[in-house]
Amino acid sequence: MTFLKQFPSTTRRRFLKGAGLVSAAAVTGSFPIPAIAQAQEVTMISAENNGAALDALKAIAAGFSKEAGVDVVINNMDHEAHKTAIRNYLVAGAPDVCSWFSGNRMRAFVKRGLFDDISDLFEKEKYKDVLGATAGAVTEDGKQYGLPTGGTLWGMFYRKDVFEQHGLTVPKTAEEFMAYGDKCKAAGITPVAIGTKELWPAAGWFDQMNLRINGLDKHMALMNGEMSYLDPSLTAVFDQWEAMISKGFFTENHTSFGWQEAAALLAQKKAGMMNLGAFLRSAFTAEDLPQLSYATFPVLDAKVGHFEEFSVNSIHIPAKAKNKQGAREFLAYFYKPENLAAYLEPGGNVPPRHDLPPSKDPLVNVAVETMKTVQGTSQYYDRDSDPDMAQAGLVGFQEFMAKPDRRKAILTRLEGTRKRIYKI
Repeated sequence: MTFLKQFPSTTRRRFLKGAGLVSAAAVTGSFPIPAIAQAQEVTMISAENNGAALDALKAIAAGFSKEAGVDVVINNMDHEAHKTAIRNYLVAGAPDVCSWFSGNRMRAFVKRGLFDDISDLFEKEKYKDVLGATAGAVTEDGKQYGLPTGGTLWGMFYRKDVFEQHGLTVPKTAEEFMAYGDKCKAAGITPVAIGTKELWPAAGWFDQMNLRINGLDKHMALMNGEMSYLDPSLTAVFDQWEAMISKGFFTENHTSFGWQEAAALLAQKKAGMMNLGAFLRSAFTAEDLPQLSYATFPVLDAKVGHFEEFSVNSIHIPAKAKNKQGAREFLAYFYKPENLAAYLEPGGNVPPRHDLPPSKDPLVNVAVETMKTVQGTSQYYDRDSDPDMAQAGLVGFQEFMAKPDRRKAILTRLEGTRKRIYKI
């Protein structure tokens, strides 16, 4: 779970001297990498699924290698596979640098002593002067354990030409959303594309509904095991959600689709909107990408504050890294404004530094402006410190979308898991 309590109004969007051979960055596709890195190299495991972003990372690594005379060996893994692999390689065979997530998902590894304290790098490079609230996402007990990289603001994405073709307007309230859904159905398109094969998109939908109906404090209490899934305040969330499901507003057989396949339905004009991050742009051709637009999730209770879903990726030095000094100086090179901007641009990521130039992607700049008005943000379950609870919640919300008539049984099971995990 990633959580930033407050965005400031200004929120916007590495190099080793030493003897060695002049070298280029090496990128390998196998796993694992050698457990013992040579002193003249920096090893990194990344989980970058965006080919253009990976190319940018390779170019940054090559630039560092040329300047410092040190190999940067990058082992890139599938994003989903990496979520499992990191639990193993942080314990045995750790690289010098790895990509991960900030907030509570980082904190789970910090508590186990698996990420290195890089407060010295923060101080030396004066990162706190250029980072907004995202600095807090990599801070634990006043110490920094990573660098925030790209942020992803969730919301409702849609094609402008599809909205124009069918006379649709962006829904801003629950009533408008229901009317929008009916109009989509009449036009023969699915109101909301969603793929829950990976489970978490269903949880993201729950996140945004609960934030809109119950607000941030209650949502975080639920995420932290302090609030029951049978609490009466959740009734309105599931009532509203069930009404959408009963009208057939979501992709049929969504449990068989990954988010990529669901995003393709949006790109192919078979769906009106999709709730996800800007990374869904990968489903669009370069020709169609200008048609992609963003809107915040509809307001479901006007009395509730403006809270948005915002997840922050990050980059870390494992505690068992062999070349920690080399890793620090590579991070400093990677985090230069021009290098970080080049890495973030292809994926449509919201930059954590406020000294980066405006993005060429209008969706990113819209996200930056949106973040200036939000009061807080959250990302679903901490899958690392409470993996059983996370899995129960993810599966539960997917099951609810598939069979809302089993709601009581699903929520009762979630509550039972909560009690067992938190020993209530």
